[in-house]
Amino acid sequence: MSDDQPILGAGSVALVSGASRGIGEAMVHALAARGARVIATARKRERLDKLVECHGKDILPLALDVTDAGAVSGLVAALPADWRAVDILVNNAGSDVGGRRRFDEGGIEDWAATIETNVTGLMRVTRAILPGMLARGRGHIVNLGSIAGLRPTAGIAAYNTSKAAVHMFSDALRAELKGTGIRVSEIMPGTARTGFAEARWRGDEAAAERFYASFETLLTADDVVRAVVFALEQPSHVVIAQLLVLPTSQA
Repeated sequence: MSDDQPILGAGSVALVSGASRGIGEAMVHALAARGARVIATARKRERLDKLVECHGKDILPLALDVTDAGAVSGLVAALPADWRAVDILVNNAGSDVGGRRRFDEGGIEDWAATIETNVTGLMRVTRAILPGMLARGRGHIVNLGSIAGLRPTAGIAAYNTSKAAVHMFSDALRAELKGTGIRVSEIMPGTARTGFAEARWRGDEAAAERFYASFETLLTADDVVRAVVFALEQPSHVVIAQLLVLPTSQA
């Protein structure tokens, strides 16, 4: 492999958090289809079985709660030896449980959990994987940000704050890693129909459907995945630092 070839391809190892549904699930399928072996993580291991059914030994399912500091710190050691050289990290796990209400009307436990998952959890996983990338002088970190990190919206103060933090963390990490061979990309989607709204309202499908119906157009999980793959398929001297992907209704 020449030094300027894309990092995504046959032989690469990727780790995708929040892989059991939505964007994360679609991402696993896309990376595996391009020859990568994929460590698919989610809080509930059984939800990852369908990925193994589709791609067999190229998928390593792993139960991982990004808010569990001990589990994340031992992540690399828990992997089989031939899976530890992670080339690609897609930080996709996210939460907005309890969101879409005014800040004082929501529970502080929900708001704190949003920060813990979207910011602290993302940083934990990055901290666990990054040393190996640095030792090998090779890697690509993709953080799933959001339009919410750039545009404030009433009713999602905690989520706005978390994605603004992801935006700045991505910029700062990219600056720190300049010259190391590690690239950092931030993909910032607009509103997508992915099951995220159902989780926000704790499984209330009617509330989620009302939310989706308020938009003239929505992204799909595949729309977001195409943006991630685009960043990963660039030659090594190119970094897609930030990519804002919006449905036409939010452009």
